[in-house]
Amino acid sequence: MLALAGVSKAFGAVRALHEVSLGLYAGEAHALAGENGAGKSTLVKILAGVHRPDAGQVLLDGEPMEFSGPADAQRAGVAVIYQEPTMFPDLSVAENIFIGRHPRGRLGRIDRAAMRARSAELFARLGVALDPEQPARGLSIADQQLVEIAKALSRDARVLVMDEPTAALSGNEVARLFGVAEALREQGCAVLFISHRLDEIFELCGRVTTLRDGTWIASEPVAGLTHDELVRRMVGRDLGTLYPKQDARVGEVALRVDRLTREGVFTDVSFEVRRGEIVALAGLVGAGRSEVARTIFGVDRRDAGTVEVNGRRLPAASPTAAMSAGLALVPEDRRRQGLVMEHSIERNIGITGLKRLRRGPVISRSAERDRARDWAIRLHLRFGRLSDAVDVLSGGNQQKVVLGKWLSTGPEVLIVDEPTRGIDVGTKAEVHRLLSRLASDGLAVLMISSDLPEVLGMADRILVMQEGRLVAEIPRERATEENVMSAATGRAS
Repeated sequence: MLALAGVSKAFGAVRALHEVSLGLYAGEAHALAGENGAGKSTLVKILAGVHRPDAGQVLLDGEPMEFSGPADAQRAGVAVIYQEPTMFPDLSVAENIFIGRHPRGRLGRIDRAAMRARSAELFARLGVALDPEQPARGLSIADQQLVEIAKALSRDARVLVMDEPTAALSGNEVARLFGVAEALREQGCAVLFISHRLDEIFELCGRVTTLRDGTWIASEPVAGLTHDELVRRMVGRDLGTLYPKQDARVGEVALRVDRLTREGVFTDVSFEVRRGEIVALAGLVGAGRSEVARTIFGVDRRDAGTVEVNGRRLPAASPTAAMSAGLALVPEDRRRQGLVMEHSIERNIGITGLKRLRRGPVISRSAERDRARDWAIRLHLRFGRLSDAVDVLSGGNQQKVVLGKWLSTGPEVLIVDEPTRGIDVGTKAEVHRLLSRLASDGLAVLMISSDLPEVLGMADRILVMQEGRLVAEIPRERATEENVMSAATGRAS
């Protein structure tokens, strides 16, 4: 139905794709696998009409096609759900779904009733309860992704490209999405599915194409392929352990949270994190985990309770005081909350320590560059130049920049919210190794994750939240998928 034949694409001196071929067939779910920086996003943007290939062809039903822009690809029946949501925050959910394609009534006016009704039908098809009239501003990552999925389905696509659509979804939401994808496949659509969660590839897809460093490695049936074999194709080596948790000596309490409350969001949350510990905050999407982290750091105002770092009580709603006390927060949404996308790599890493980079009344560019280079080396960052905008980096390398930005402050407590969301298995192992090493060096780590194997593999203790309340504390030696999920869903005895 849709194919790439010998496609190459370069951005300056960076070769993103080199002679890559791929065929998508009607009625088939096809996975695209590879590390961050392997060329997956560039391939998707060529299919979507965002980029034109430097060489090779795009074929639609066997005929060469030249997409002059995304509108051409959409008219040809190609719909893309990108890894990062692209919402207009001041418009309603329904307006975001039908932006540029509003249903019209008499006299050419927008038929808002029809738009709301069609949006409601799409959400019913997805099995989710979102209000079409709700403003997009303030939607969670999960809800933004669901709006993107509904937008794609509204176009009656023949080819549906899903670029990390499940990265921020709960287990039930993933199951619903897979049901929709399966129904579309049965109706004759071609589905291209991109995910760093290998279990999802093996569950949904019939074939998988692997890219490495912009080059085609293999296209093969998923049946008969093992996880280890697929990882080896992706990274070109044996990965070793994905969860390299080191034993660490647990020290004194570094972070103490007592009866923290934010009305209507979470209530009476109390816990401690000690030096050398990795404590995971687990639960379903919407349980209030990220909101607790934001309130601890002072981004959101608390209504009751206290937060202490090394015995020092923090004032409410003051990120500056939190940073001064040695608290660091790597947020869930790295693009909107963790980085200034149009600024350089070196400026993003240095932005948390401008006072230390100051030479008199001005910021020392050489000091800023040296600091950035030091952390780029430590974190194995892949980049062209430190002066490049962080927007050109892959998702995994952007996450490393956020980590470098906060680790360069020398924190006492590190809060990481979904630290490996949307990054490949190779980078995931690097992040896990880094967190484990930091904890063994005496850092207190509070990790929020929706990835249950990550929680079980990395945490010394697991705190489980359900509907805004802390409902269970499970030590590492007693933690299983069953008892964590039982607590998260309210089924714990």
